Amino acid sequence: MPKRTKKKWSDLTSGQQTVVLVVGCLQLSLAATAWTDLARRPAEEVNGSKAMWAAVIAVNFFGPIAYFARGRRIPPKQLSSPA
Repeated sequence: MPKRTKKKWSDLTSGQQTVVLVVGCLQLSLAATAWTDLARRPAEEVNGSKAMWAAVIAVNFFGPIAYFARGRRIPPKQLSSPA
């Protein structure tokens, strides 16, 4: 098996650099949005501890998506009711 060498930023094509930057920005945006929501949301509206979710959110794409999918509770007043 050939030895793999790490690529430097300058070894990437401009297209590859763009993809890396876009994916990185998307990850940071998701994490920042999730952490902001977590900080503003009362503890009783979070499934589990806020400290645990703060750590989970730090895990690349999986963390923020898991928080938005499973970490938040919808308060009863926001549930839709028949008109």
